[in-house]
Amino acid sequence: MAQLITAADQLDFGIDDIPSMPLPTKVLMVRPLHYTVDYVINPHMADQVGKVDTIQAHNEWELVRNLFDQIGIEVRIIEDQDGLPDMVFCANQSLPYIDKEGNRHAIMSIMHADQRKKEVPYIEQWYRQNGYEVHFLDENKIEDFEGCGDAIWHTGRRLLWGGYGFRSSHKAYEAICETFEVPVITLELVDESFYHLDTCFCVLDEHTALIYPDAFTEEGLNLIHNLFDEVIEASKYEAVELFACNASCPDGRNVIIQQGCTDVNKKLRDAGFAVHEVSTYEFLKSGGSVFCMKMLLW
Repeated sequence: MAQLITAADQLDFGIDDIPSMPLPTKVLMVRPLHYTVDYVINPHMADQVGKVDTIQAHNEWELVRNLFDQIGIEVRIIEDQDGLPDMVFCANQSLPYIDKEGNRHAIMSIMHADQRKKEVPYIEQWYRQNGYEVHFLDENKIEDFEGCGDAIWHTGRRLLWGGYGFRSSHKAYEAICETFEVPVITLELVDESFYHLDTCFCVLDEHTALIYPDAFTEEGLNLIHNLFDEVIEASKYEAVELFACNASCPDGRNVIIQQGCTDVNKKLRDAGFAVHEVSTYEFLKSGGSVFCMKMLLW
């Protein structure tokens, strides 16, 4: 069923037609001992260089870690590296997958910014030590790809949503589609404040998504509305200032989200989700929140 889909009129299936995939049971996090804002590679980092409270950042990270533990997700930890202040955002360096036989795989990223390229080998090493088969994209053909920052699995299904336009090349999804033999639905991003798909698109369960609509083209919105029964929309304030769509819902029920997303949180509760608010203000300074700070694994 592997196919690359760019428009709604190409859809010849519904979600129930897609083979099921086990939900992740583990989460990988990178301890932020060296986290700071040392440079500007996205609009959120502007005017934030040198302004991170490192003690508060570590406290916030611990709260996120504890919430994953409380909802029953096993937390695995990698130590970060001096000189790699963004390594804590470990959604970006890879794309993991579990095949139908239960074998675990990971495609390693080609980071867009030079400042982040050295993060990838440390994540690769962890995968190798933990029994994953590691795959690489052809850097002669593909300019960039930033893992689960842009490539997001549909909850419980062998279907991938792929964002492109700022940090990941559309061509990367052709290779991923072929390697994993799954359908990939690509969504063009059009607002540089939403430079990764995970900043404006959150799959909550098989039938529900949380999005910021102005980050997408009309065709992208058509694709989203065609495959989700319910689409919750975040306001501009909560999406831009509080990264509401950078929430994480690992089990299809519990949503971990930046505190203060009043409107989105009401909509989530009305839709039957359990909402767990957490402060990630120090990480917002670098353009990331809950989803960016972890990698869900099998």
